[in-house]
Amino acid sequence: MTSISMTVNGKAVTRDVEGRRLLVDYLRQDLGLTGTHVGCDTSQCGACVVHVDGREVKSCTILAAEAEGAEIRTIEGMAEADGTLHRLQEAFNIHHGLQCGFCTAGMIMSAAALLEKTPQPSEEQVRHHLKGNICRCTGYHNIVKAIMAASGQDVAIAAE
Repeated sequence: MTSISMTVNGKAVTRDVEGRRLLVDYLRQDLGLTGTHVGCDTSQCGACVVHVDGREVKSCTILAAEAEGAEIRTIEGMAEADGTLHRLQEAFNIHHGLQCGFCTAGMIMSAAALLEKTPQPSEEQVRHHLKGNICRCTGYHNIVKAIMAASGQDVAIAAE
């Protein structure tokens, strides 16, 4: 066992973990933050995306111990303290960017990383950025529409 400390959604946490414990399992099982999902176990689906020190990371690809001292943000940390939804969460709701919801946390975390780097991305940039995230329900159209809306742009986009 190794003692690790990090800040998760603004709160300092310290726990003992096995060296082989994945960050996704640490977040879900040790900290009870179940919004981050395990979808594929092969880093293909993007359901486990979180932000580590401001970088978009598939949390199934990093050991919890590798995040020692890091600042972690999960989907649970996106809303304001008073419960006000983040603009991406609100846009996904308004523009029907979710169905079953399994991929939604990863999609929102990926979209947030994109909007940090590119505040008003083109539709092509949004679609390219989401290539690491799989949704089996929506067909991506409304997800892209929601991200474009959250960036303050027109939501009339081309259907694929």
